[in-house]
Amino acid sequence: MIVVGGEALIDLVPVERPPGALLPRPGGGPYNTALALARLGAPVAFCSRISTDGFGASLLDGLRTAGVDLSLVQRGPEPTTLAVPSLAPDGSAAYGFYVEGTADRLFRLPPALPAGVRALALGTCSLVLEPGASAYETLLRREAGRGLLTLLDPNIRPALIADPAAYRARFLSWLPHVGVLKLSEEDAAWLGGRPADWLAAGPSAVVLTRGAGGLTVWTREGAEHSVPAHRVAVVDTIGAGDTVNAALLHRLTSGTPGPGAAGPGPGPGPGPVGPVDWPEVLSYAAAAAALTCTRAGAEPPYASELSGGRPTP
Repeated sequence: MIVVGGEALIDLVPVERPPGALLPRPGGGPYNTALALARLGAPVAFCSRISTDGFGASLLDGLRTAGVDLSLVQRGPEPTTLAVPSLAPDGSAAYGFYVEGTADRLFRLPPALPAGVRALALGTCSLVLEPGASAYETLLRREAGRGLLTLLDPNIRPALIADPAAYRARFLSWLPHVGVLKLSEEDAAWLGGRPADWLAAGPSAVVLTRGAGGLTVWTREGAEHSVPAHRVAVVDTIGAGDTVNAALLHRLTSGTPGPGAAGPGPGPGPGPVGPVDWPEVLSYAAAAAALTCTRAGAEPPYASELSGGRPTP
């Protein structure tokens, strides 16, 4: 099983008609990642705190319908976080948030994760908003110490980060506990670092998403691989990066031993075990992300929609 920790929220997605109308859609980077993993056929559990309001109920229904394990979900009476994406002509999205007093930021550290968990994924707003951010950080450190494969997607939302310098320092403190760091070109520019620097701090691999430019990975062993993006008619890019997270984890956990297994090569990061066919892994992730971009909102593909590392027409 793969555990995905972090926020579940409602995206108020703009629609063309009538002007100014907003369509509520389930979202949040971790939520989308968990949903995508389930649709790709991976056993996955969601670890979060979700409101008991109507939006929270709909978020849980979406996960439950997809087959996501909800045993690690906490509940609270506070409202659900709202995100309002604004779409550029190329389909890329920027976000505004309503997060004060919302349920997901009151997440508490859970006891030991269930037996059989092979990987943990964290990221986005949940690692910014306190007090939940500190609980997720403790979870990352604890499970990395047990030898789980860990994936971090910072998915930077500048509007939520009051002190950029403090966040950048905190981000660097996470890297010794990260197996795979996945981030976008925009994230990398905001953080101001380089893949070589991040690899030296701990991860086994750094995966960079470059939009229409495809995906690139740098590994601790000095390898570099790139794959092109698939050419599709883009509706929007909401959830594309989260789908990449899911595709990476789905491929990397195949045959991965449980807690206590060491990662390849020198360094402290709990990375994938054994050799990784990175061109195949990246191609699979690119195909899955491409399908997400052809749909409004975060609608990741099902396994049946992917064939041979390409979207099925």
